[in-house]
Amino acid sequence: MGRGARFVHPEAQLGEPKVFKRPPETDTYNVADTDYSRRTAVTGLSVSPTDAERLRELVAEWKRGCQLAVNEAWDVCHTRSEVQQLTYDRLREETDLGSQHAVLATHRAAEAIKRARDRSGTRPEFTSPTVAFDTRTMTVFDDRTVSLTTTDERIRCDLKLAADGGYQSRYLDDEDWEPAKSGLHYRDGEFVFHLGFRTPRPAVDPPTEGATVLGVDLGVENLAVTSTARFFSGGELGHRREEFERVRSSLGATGTRSADRTLRQAGDRLDRFVRQRLHEVANGIVAEAEEYDCELIAFGELEEAHDLLPGAGAFHEWLFERLLSFVEYRAAERDIPVVEVNPEYTSQRCMECGFTHPQNRDVEAHQFECLKCDASAHDDYNAAKNIAFRCVRRGPLSSRGLGASACALQSGLVTPDDGFTPYAELSEPPKSD
Repeated sequence: MGRGARFVHPEAQLGEPKVFKRPPETDTYNVADTDYSRRTAVTGLSVSPTDAERLRELVAEWKRGCQLAVNEAWDVCHTRSEVQQLTYDRLREETDLGSQHAVLATHRAAEAIKRARDRSGTRPEFTSPTVAFDTRTMTVFDDRTVSLTTTDERIRCDLKLAADGGYQSRYLDDEDWEPAKSGLHYRDGEFVFHLGFRTPRPAVDPPTEGATVLGVDLGVENLAVTSTARFFSGGELGHRREEFERVRSSLGATGTRSADRTLRQAGDRLDRFVRQRLHEVANGIVAEAEEYDCELIAFGELEEAHDLLPGAGAFHEWLFERLLSFVEYRAAERDIPVVEVNPEYTSQRCMECGFTHPQNRDVEAHQFECLKCDASAHDDYNAAKNIAFRCVRRGPLSSRGLGASACALQSGLVTPDDGFTPYAELSEPPKSD
C-alpha cells in the first residue's frame, strides 16, 4: 500500500469505518512510540442489556487470562514475546478469549510482571475490570459507533458524546488521527471507553549532536515542573474540576431541560478554563526551553507517568495528554523536538550522586533528600532534572537522530562526562543571563 493509500477495514459492510491515511498498527503493543503522538478520548458507551452481559463476560475472561499468564510466566520470563510463546496456547484452551485478545492478555501480563519485578517484587493480581483493545479487536465508525470483539460475537455500541461532539470529535473527525491501543473500563455498572488515537509527531529538523535538553515532570499539585526550576501549578485546575463534579452530582439526577442546560454551561466553562491554562503552561515550557537555549524538551512517558502518580485519575491523564499536544505543536513552530523517556525512579534518584531509593522521597512533604549524600530539593524538581538527564544518558535516539549531551538546570548544565558546569563558566551562557 502506497504512502497516500487509504485503508478501509474489512468490516465495511457494517457501515463506514474511520478511514486512515496509513494502515492501522498490527500490534499496538510493539509499535515504537518515539515517532507518534498518542491521545486518549474518554467516552461512555450506550450498551444494550445483552451486549452489556457479553462485555462483562469479556472483562471476567480477560482478568482470568491475564492472571493465568502471570502465574505461569512469573518465575520464567517477562518479555512480551516470551510470555506470549509460553502462555498463549493455555489461554486459548482454558479461557473464552479470542486469538487476538489472548495475545493482548499475554502482553499485558508481561508488562505487569516487569513492573512488579522492578518495584515490589510481588506477583501481580488482576482485579481491575478493564480490557485492552487494538485495531484487530475494535473498529471505529464515522457514525460515532464502535464495534468490539467479545468472547462471543462482535457488538456495536454508540459512543456517548456531548451534543457538539465534545473534545473527542477532534480525533474522531480528523483523518490524521488513527485509532490505536484503547481500553474498556467497567465502573459502577457503566462502561467507559478510553479510545486511543495516534498521529505522527510534527516534523522537526532534529539536532544531531550536542543538544541541551529541558526536562519536564508532570504531577497533580504541580501540573508541570521544568529542570530549570520553573513550577506550573495545577491546583486551580483540580479545584475547578471538583466544583464541576459537585454541580454534576447535584443536577445529574434532576433530568430537567434546565438542569441539562446548566450542566452543559458549567462543562463549557471548565473546558475553556482548562484550555486557557494549558495554553499558558505550554507557552511557558517552550519559552523556558528558548530562554535556556534548549534544543530538546523531554517528558516522562505519559502512560507510565500517570501510573506512577498517587492521586492521578482520568482527569489528570486527559490533562497530561492535552498539555503534551500543545507543547509539541508550539515547540515544532520553533524547531524544538519533544521526546518522551521512561520516568520510572526519576523521583527516587539523586541527581548529585545517583543513589536511588524509595525513601529518598517524602511524598507528603513534596521533598527529596538523598539518604546517601544528604542532597535535598523539591521532589518534582528533582524528577524533572532526572528526566532530562535520562534523555542524555540513553544516547542518540536512532529513530529520530537526536543527540542530547547536556541537561539544563537553573544555574548550569549537567553532562555525564563533565558533571555540573555553572553558566558563568560557559563561553556562551544562556539568554536568561
